[in-house]
Amino acid sequence: MRYVSLDLETTGGNFERHQILELAAVVEDTKHPLPLRELPSFRRVVRHPEYVGSAGALALNARLLEELARKEPNPELCTPDELLPQLREFLLAQGFKTDKKDCVTFTIAGKNVAVFDVPFLRRLPGYGTLVRTEPATLDPAAFYLNWHKDTRLPTMQTCKARAKFEDDTVAHEALADALDVVRLLRPFYEVVN
Repeated sequence: MRYVSLDLETTGGNFERHQILELAAVVEDTKHPLPLRELPSFRRVVRHPEYVGSAGALALNARLLEELARKEPNPELCTPDELLPQLREFLLAQGFKTDKKDCVTFTIAGKNVAVFDVPFLRRLPGYGTLVRTEPATLDPAAFYLNWHKDTRLPTMQTCKARAKFEDDTVAHEALADALDVVRLLRPFYEVVN
């Protein structure tokens, strides 16, 4: 199975009001896992005419705002209108196919991806025509849930601690977080035959 681990950094948690600052995607092939550094990856920072956000999210993503404010050329910089066409080209280059309507459909993985990232993606120009995610998603929280003690799904930091990662902090950088999701899911590839 191939899936796309995708992570967003945004100006806040309200997909109707806030904006995507950064998108990263990593392609994983569960039958042929590569070293993490060799996985095909895609990263874009997204320039908007102006930004609307919560103080907490803007402070958390200060490094992205600094990157977006720089004047020098940045090959990873795009506008919201360019984001999904560029993601589509990346997916096609990785061997993903289009459906009968010429849309690239893929299985998406990520922490809280179904309730956080996908609603932001759906608001982008080209979602559903250029690219779209499968309805089912992979969230590592389900694999690290303690059914006897937890009262809610574990956070990314808790998942990393339960996986015994040397560093259980969350980077809040889209590419690093997308790679962490792959690391969290890999131990379960061989569980079911």
